[in-house]
Amino acid sequence: MTTLELTGGKKVYFASDNHLGAPTMEQSYPREKKFVAWLDEIKADAGAIFLLGDLFDFWMEYKTVVPKGFTRTLGKLAEISDAGIPIFYFVGNHDLWMNGYFEEELNIPVFHRPQQYTINGISFFIGHGDGLGPHDKGYKRMKKVFTNPVAKWFFRWLHPDLGVKLAQYFSVKNKLISGDEDAKFLGADKEWLVQYAKRKLETQHYDHFIFGHRHLPLEIDLNEKSKYTNLGDWINYYTYAVFDGDSLSLRAYKGKTE
Repeated sequence: MTTLELTGGKKVYFASDNHLGAPTMEQSYPREKKFVAWLDEIKADAGAIFLLGDLFDFWMEYKTVVPKGFTRTLGKLAEISDAGIPIFYFVGNHDLWMNGYFEEELNIPVFHRPQQYTINGISFFIGHGDGLGPHDKGYKRMKKVFTNPVAKWFFRWLHPDLGVKLAQYFSVKNKLISGDEDAKFLGADKEWLVQYAKRKLETQHYDHFIFGHRHLPLEIDLNEKSKYTNLGDWINYYTYAVFDGDSLSLRAYKGKTE
């Protein structure tokens, strides 16, 4: 379990599911500008930033090629990282094929599985949330295909112009990948990430479970001492969570002029 300590009024910020590039680069550009403005604001008091996956609607790293676009986002992340503010990235179901670019170019560690943290003595269980819990079966099967070394090897043999275009098409159209079919509240007793968190609590206590993936801003008490938070998205809600060293709250970003 990684330990972080906040001093001098610093805070920890959490965001997820921007899906930049969807449904088109042009249509996602205003959302990207809003996200970059948020990053620029929070860097003043950020002690750490957690990005919980699906920053891009599709991301594929060839050995010498990365997807075109997202210059403002990548540049702002580089600026923040270079300033000494730690950023932690958790791979989502749209950016499974990260393979060193963030680590080498941005000095941002990338995690493919949930991680545990203690921040100012408060325990956190953090991940994107895909493939966890008793449901999500269709995606779990699809993920096995996507992460299969043979499948990745064959995909890399496609020319990037063709491979990226093909992947972007399926990323937008396939509801198993996009998560559109799950973007409604099921009730606390039917939320599979809530069920997953409760099972984890049977063997170890965590004060907070934080996930993305569901595209819904949710705050659900698991018991008297543990809470589940879903970060929502930067498509419809523009929500994020902030931990001030004592408490965690879910907020919506309105922009500098609102």
